[in-house]
Amino acid sequence: MPFAQLVIGPPGSGKTTYCHGLHQFLNAIGRRNSIINLDPANDRVSYPCALDIRDLVALEDVMDEEHLGPNGGMMYALEELEENIEWLETALERMAKEGEYVVFDCPGQVELVTHHGALRRILGRVEKLGYRLVVVHLVDAHYLSSASSYISVLLLCLRSMLQLGLPHINVLSKIDLLHNYTLDFPLSFYTEVQDLHYLLPILNDPTPHRDMSKFAKLNEAIIDLVDGFSLVSFETLAVEDKKSMAHLLQAVDRAGGYAFGEAEGAGDSVWALAMRGGWAEGFEARDVQERWV
Repeated sequence: MPFAQLVIGPPGSGKTTYCHGLHQFLNAIGRRNSIINLDPANDRVSYPCALDIRDLVALEDVMDEEHLGPNGGMMYALEELEENIEWLETALERMAKEGEYVVFDCPGQVELVTHHGALRRILGRVEKLGYRLVVVHLVDAHYLSSASSYISVLLLCLRSMLQLGLPHINVLSKIDLLHNYTLDFPLSFYTEVQDLHYLLPILNDPTPHRDMSKFAKLNEAIIDLVDGFSLVSFETLAVEDKKSMAHLLQAVDRAGGYAFGEAEGAGDSVWALAMRGGWAEGFEARDVQERWV
């Protein structure tokens, strides 16, 4: 059974950097892998690209020919891919036969994940090929420094989880840069998404230019919504750190079922030895806090 990661997240969250780092890490542990670029605007990928959507449709061409803006052009490009899905399916069938672990580098426009249906339908066709998909949703860790930004991130992650309906790992990227910011609570509060009502005094605290009390009921309703679903939690990621990458890959492998049976030809003997050797141990939120926060 073939396995794949779907890497999503807002612009600047580090998706392409993660894909490049993951490619190097998978090569180091002996897992054959292929990275597919699904971003029609990304013309400077840093990793070896096994398949590039820009060979089928490029964003700048769509914008010129259809007189669309960036967001409209991105939606049009994904619909174009959906109409020519055989192009993607043929490549994925070949990769599956060769035992490749596939990583999809997706566009950063959140509308494609939260509202537009083309990407979800494309993934449905990929699943019909037998692929076990896991979504890796990256968000920049600096959003933790603002209570309102953190709540926005929670809503984005929750909406993405409900829209895609796939095993989902939310990740705070660039965690090694978090020491540049001040947090109101320990890191575990944010990663485990504990009782969010502790954020209400901060959210309702007035600013010199705005009375926040009029948003009190809205803030409480949003927090009750996120708490009510109780779906969102976060892993952490520092791409250049071996333990961090190992810990995240271990979580992804568990979510997708890869950890419970080595794929044929995957060559994961090094990875199995690494897990027995404790590569990913000692990387809980408390350890991350002590090291980088």
